[in-house]
Amino acid sequence: MSFPQPIIKPANPNFSSGPCAKRPGYDINQLDLSALGRSHRSNIGKDALQKVISDTAELLQLPEGYRVGIVPASDTGAMEMIMWSMLGPRAVDVCYWESFGQGWYADITKQLKLDNVNQITADYGQLPDLSKVNPANDCIFTWNGTTSGVKVKNGDFIADDREGLTICDATSAVFAMEMPWEKLDVTTFSWQKVLGGEGAHGIIILSPRAVKRLESYTPSWPMPKIFRLTAGGKLIEGIFKGATINTPSMLCVADYQDALDWVKSIGGVEQSIQKSQDNLTVLSKFVAKNEWINFLASDEATRSNTSVCLSLDLTDEQIKQFIQVLADNQVAFDIGAYKDAPSGLRIWCGSTVEQSNLEALIPWLTWAYQQVSA
Repeated sequence: MSFPQPIIKPANPNFSSGPCAKRPGYDINQLDLSALGRSHRSNIGKDALQKVISDTAELLQLPEGYRVGIVPASDTGAMEMIMWSMLGPRAVDVCYWESFGQGWYADITKQLKLDNVNQITADYGQLPDLSKVNPANDCIFTWNGTTSGVKVKNGDFIADDREGLTICDATSAVFAMEMPWEKLDVTTFSWQKVLGGEGAHGIIILSPRAVKRLESYTPSWPMPKIFRLTAGGKLIEGIFKGATINTPSMLCVADYQDALDWVKSIGGVEQSIQKSQDNLTVLSKFVAKNEWINFLASDEATRSNTSVCLSLDLTDEQIKQFIQVLADNQVAFDIGAYKDAPSGLRIWCGSTVEQSNLEALIPWLTWAYQQVSA
């Protein structure tokens, strides 16, 4: 039976997995731009940076003693800074099931050239056996596989009495998934993901155990200035109080503050998590009713509620046409699977995406399928 072309379109067709959709009601004219044109080291600049740091810690309900810092180069820069600064004194377990985690493994073995490195891996759509993580080792893992749509179920695989550090790339999980902070020694993310902020800046969250590592271990390799978190064997505390390593964009900082204020206004991180889970439910109901579309993540318990990856009963060429049809009709932009992932769709369902926009998208998915499969 032919499916008629839908009439109603999503009010916001931006479903990209990064940079992600701006918050509902976003208006650049509402940003506090008082710090623009001022030095980031002026009182007004430092106050703006310190406020986003303290608001981040408050909203995420971080444990006492955890530090939040703003660093260069998005989540990638944050992860590289941590790996180059902290890895080396222990064996490393690298858990990955998609391209970004695989990239961390490549950097550890080919750039840092560490020897005692263990891979704990799985194919796209699967989660590896995390019980293989050795609590005596450092452990690097991605909480949510942005390019595979597979997340960890919880932090139960992390031992409370671990000797090594846990280093978690959580760039598409923070503010959208519950994080067991006591089990995470280092967490990195970028505000351009879940909160729809502007790019180029990363966040690192350090536990007291992570600080102890930084102050007791000096890597054998040269450290670029932009990676240095310590001076004279002590943590550079200023980084965690608004004195950034290099010059940040105060416009991006104002944009991030706007996103944090929005999270507060909707009821905090619990509500931003709920909004994302409700968005996933919209797609889950649709997939359950249609045999031609499936989740890449086979286990429902590991399905991401942010970067939702879907496979289609179409050829690679037909999938390209499917994506183009939706873009041409200004219904959905940037929803193709990541270049290293299996061919399919990746639809962002973080909290800045309105449920009504996903509900409006659903009929268009069916219509586009019929257009390219006929």
